[in-house]
Amino acid sequence: MIISKVIAFFDKWGDVIWEATLETFQMGSISLIISVIIGLPLGILLVLTRPGKSLENKYIHFLLNILINIIRSIPFIILLFLLLPFTKFIVGTSIGVKGVIVPLVVYTAPYIARLMESALLEVNRGILEAYEAMGIKTKDIIWHVMVREARPSIILALTIAIIGLIGATAMAGLVGAGGLGDVAYRFGHLRYELDVMYVSIVLLVVLIQVIQSIGNHLAALLKKD
Repeated sequence: MIISKVIAFFDKWGDVIWEATLETFQMGSISLIISVIIGLPLGILLVLTRPGKSLENKYIHFLLNILINIIRSIPFIILLFLLLPFTKFIVGTSIGVKGVIVPLVVYTAPYIARLMESALLEVNRGILEAYEAMGIKTKDIIWHVMVREARPSIILALTIAIIGLIGATAMAGLVGAGGLGDVAYRFGHLRYELDVMYVSIVLLVVLIQVIQSIGNHLAALLKKD
């Protein structure tokens, strides 16, 4: 009886849920890659421009702090609509998967920058001073010492960012971007197809559990390295 219901459910909704899952992966992966490309250098700059650091600059540090704090204080749902004109200018559309990438990046990159800052600040100051005393260039210290030593913390930070990003994609359906969150809302809530909502939620929970487990495992391996 139960098996027949499951088969009937996936006969009816299988394609919709599969497409929504792919859309969630597509939105999440593209936005994450761009956000890391932007967020990691910003995090490094936040650290290096702090008082007492090699590129100390109170003005740049202050401006970055203000900008990041302002963006992070805006809920994604508001940011999504606030950036509609800018999104359309950048990618030519404000709807669909393509139209949600820009607000997702604007939302996630400052968050990653702040997480990267915290991860890099955990690096032992004595290690950095030893390399500085040997006359190693700042750019080499950044990539070969700071980033390398902070890898476990960076992996855990990125894991947190990915989970937050998936949560943001759930609201992307408001601009027709699709995804599991959109399916849960559009079919499960608006059309009272509760089984669709439950399956979408279960898939999101499983996805987040898998990501968290992978992140924890990678961080543990890097700590042993």
